[in-house]
Amino acid sequence: AGGADTVGGVSAAGGADTVVDRVTQDSREVKSAGAGGRVLFVALVAERDGHDFAAAAVAAGAVAVLSARPARDLDGLAGTPVIEVADTGAALTAWGSAARARLEGQAEVIGITGSVGKTTTKDLLASVLATDRPTHGSHRSFNNEIGVPLTIIGAPGDTAALVVEMGARGMGHIAELCAVGRPTVGVVTAVGVAHTSEFGSVDAVAQAKGELIEALPPSGLAVLNAADHHVAAMASRTDARVVMFGLAGTEGAAGSDVVAEGVTIDDELIPRFRLTSQWGSAEVVLGARGLHLVENALAAAAVALPLGLTADQVAAGLAAAVMSPLRMALEHTTAGARILNDAYNANPMSTEAALRSLAALRATRRVAVLGVMAELGDLSTAEHARLGSLAVALGIEVIAVAAPDYLGTVDSDAPAALAADIDEAEAQLLAAGPLGPDIAVLVKGSRVASLEHLVTRLTS
Repeated sequence: AGGADTVGGVSAAGGADTVVDRVTQDSREVKSAGAGGRVLFVALVAERDGHDFAAAAVAAGAVAVLSARPARDLDGLAGTPVIEVADTGAALTAWGSAARARLEGQAEVIGITGSVGKTTTKDLLASVLATDRPTHGSHRSFNNEIGVPLTIIGAPGDTAALVVEMGARGMGHIAELCAVGRPTVGVVTAVGVAHTSEFGSVDAVAQAKGELIEALPPSGLAVLNAADHHVAAMASRTDARVVMFGLAGTEGAAGSDVVAEGVTIDDELIPRFRLTSQWGSAEVVLGARGLHLVENALAAAAVALPLGLTADQVAAGLAAAVMSPLRMALEHTTAGARILNDAYNANPMSTEAALRSLAALRATRRVAVLGVMAELGDLSTAEHARLGSLAVALGIEVIAVAAPDYLGTVDSDAPAALAADIDEAEAQLLAAGPLGPDIAVLVKGSRVASLEHLVTRLTS
């Protein structure tokens, strides 16, 4: 994608012709970048100053450093090539734009956004497209001003489909990401109560998410959720071709271009359905858990089919998909209890879906260990209380970890309790004895809750 001049920098400490295969801003990921991979470390300045970790990155194997400090001011680099720039964040953005330019005319660039389901849709779509062409997708949830350029830069030279997740915490964020990624296809999964502390209302969330659809060229493709009126309305914000997806029988989904019919779910929460469209039909066994993920699968299909894949290829890709960690993963305790690990993040839409999935599991005791749903603003108290009451109504015992609002409207006689921390939550779970095969536990909360550590305890 270019050299130092691409990012407005100069090479220092030699090595102007150094070739790199991978780029990371996390010194801990240098060693995991892959055998033989030549890694460039980007010293970003955010909550922590990446320059303080440059020496550790080089010690771990990084072959070059992108720095906003002069090479002479960086200790422990032992002659490692350094690209000096005024601002490493701006340089990363410029590099991402340059990397995108080399894909012009070669690859479809698919942007995915929404209040929920972005990462799952990305995982499913990347798996589907890979059945037909060289495909590269975002790592984990790399969906911001750092993750998007890193994703584009990391695309191999033969990439024919690039799947980029795009998130936002304010108006204009997605437009900025689109200026770098220049998507040819845009997907919006759903709009709901998420990050409303920043946006102020669901209508504002919809306005922001629709920036992806507005960024599409007239020759592009907009893939929209027909059953979500905020999303369906985005069709008026683009001159691109519009394809709608939806579940048969769902309000608003009538006339969708890509439909799921006859949806069922088994004891392991694996959905099955018939995919129907003008491009063909196929029976699908989804390689992901949860009834709510069928819509994500339809979104993936609604991209792939217009791009020339067959319905059978779509079904094969959906079945073979590997999900990002901590999302609807079904694990087990040593005594046989099932742990539904959905601890990566939480908002009201995803939490309700996870609770309904837990209720669908066969068990004599169902427990939801729930951490806080962050960034909900004025809606926080009411949404936590609503979901606590829903859980109890579904016959689920609630353990709220440092999140008392879940219990706000729950009857005092209901099976619900507040735990101060993970230690107390674990003690409450185990108070009645070992977690045996007749017990199912959901663990879910926003990142700040870090409830994945509880899952590790329960399953180790």
